[in-house]
Amino acid sequence: MKKTINILLLAATVTLSFTSCTDWLDVLPKNEQVSTEYWKSKEEVEAVINSGYYQMRQAVPSLIKWGELRGGAMFSNGSKDTKLQDFLMTPDNSLCDYGTLYKIINFANSVIKNAPKVQASDNTYYDAVMNSHLCEAYFQRAYCYLILVKNFKEVPLVLNPYTDDSQDTNAAKDSEEDIVKQIKADVETALATNSAKSTYENDWETKGRVTKWALYALMADVSLWSEDYDTCKKYCDMILNANKSGEQFYPRFLKNTQDWYTIFYPGNSNESIFELNWNYELAKESNNFSLSLFPMSNSGLNFTTDAIAKMDEEVAKVMNPGERTGRMNLATYATVNGTKYLWKYYGNDVADIEGGVRLHQDANFILYRVAEIILMKAQAEVMTGHVSEAIDLVNQIRERASLPVITDAEKESYGEENTLEEILHQKEMEFFGEAKRWYDLLWLARIDNHKYKNKAIEYICEGNQTTKAEWIKSSLIDNYAWYIPLPQKDIEHNQLLVQNPYYSK
Repeated sequence: MKKTINILLLAATVTLSFTSCTDWLDVLPKNEQVSTEYWKSKEEVEAVINSGYYQMRQAVPSLIKWGELRGGAMFSNGSKDTKLQDFLMTPDNSLCDYGTLYKIINFANSVIKNAPKVQASDNTYYDAVMNSHLCEAYFQRAYCYLILVKNFKEVPLVLNPYTDDSQDTNAAKDSEEDIVKQIKADVETALATNSAKSTYENDWETKGRVTKWALYALMADVSLWSEDYDTCKKYCDMILNANKSGEQFYPRFLKNTQDWYTIFYPGNSNESIFELNWNYELAKESNNFSLSLFPMSNSGLNFTTDAIAKMDEEVAKVMNPGERTGRMNLATYATVNGTKYLWKYYGNDVADIEGGVRLHQDANFILYRVAEIILMKAQAEVMTGHVSEAIDLVNQIRERASLPVITDAEKESYGEENTLEEILHQKEMEFFGEAKRWYDLLWLARIDNHKYKNKAIEYICEGNQTTKAEWIKSSLIDNYAWYIPLPQKDIEHNQLLVQNPYYSK
């Protein structure tokens, strides 16, 4: 097993209490595989699901770099990071390592296969509880495969757990189309159980564990990615129109400008759909994102000159500059002792008004929030010929940011291309540091038979400040150059695994 795609599985030996953040986030690794003799109680199922969440948190530094460094809004001076952002990746670069995602997938596979067997030995493991656990496992697996597709395009699609080293672990790549079909099937299977929860007992669990809202968001995401725009709109509406379906508890877009800050501090806001939680006070946990990933200095991720110029331009458009103005009022970056930090992971109030910084570095990492669902739907509306509807959605984001809305008269000058430009600009401004930008540009380059590929390359070149535009343009002519190479160690040890053709030249 150790010689293939680096799938490792840890057996969690804790019994979980759903009332304690400390207990839920506690993981005690013991073995590399979950033994077939392990599955005796619902607590053991919960422990393996917990291990999946733990590994999702471990994956966040890679998720951020994969989602940001090539997008032209942030850059790094680190030697390995610059290879990624400058499209100079080699298979031996540690940023090619997808092992943590496959750990999560193997946890999920183990739950999907073995949870139903637990009922034979635990008569308190009722169908509703088991199916709720399966929903969480299906989400974990599907989300990881979507991230893999967005970064590697083609990877092995592994649907069965590895339980011992005697198993044959050579696995060929599967096509992106087949992986996307499996992602959608996983979400549909989870939702078909009618056991995905709307809420949990504790607020942090409602936002920090998989709910039906997270499943809807994931389906909207993968449908947008695969240009299945009607399905994307359908699942966006399941979130955006939840108030019309009689739901009492559902994620809501925070329209008030000042409420924008609460999305990140204290976190787990009403706008959140799913976020990975840290809590220093309850569990003595810290992630040091603001120190290791986002100090605006040589040691971390920095805003590009292009991104700062865009931010300054937007700040100049703010209608009420004397008031708290959401993301535009120094909320994206804060200066502390002469060093700039990404406010989302460092601050606890408006930087230039309150001067507050977090006592502990335990900011959450948001995977999905309602603002993104609004803009996903806007993208889908544009691509189905509904420009006016798309602009109405964009205006919700602009209004919260204290920016003037696009008027009905101004709509007349908008077509598909400049509406997409506005949507992606708002996504860049809204989601700085949330690992979205690169995927938006890659989506733009891919859609409608690469219709906007040159436009996407133009955006990348404008933002990149560590290599020459000529190199980027010459590299990205090859559609496979937009993806990361498969890890060299896996190519060497997996006899069936074939490298991305761009990196085989």
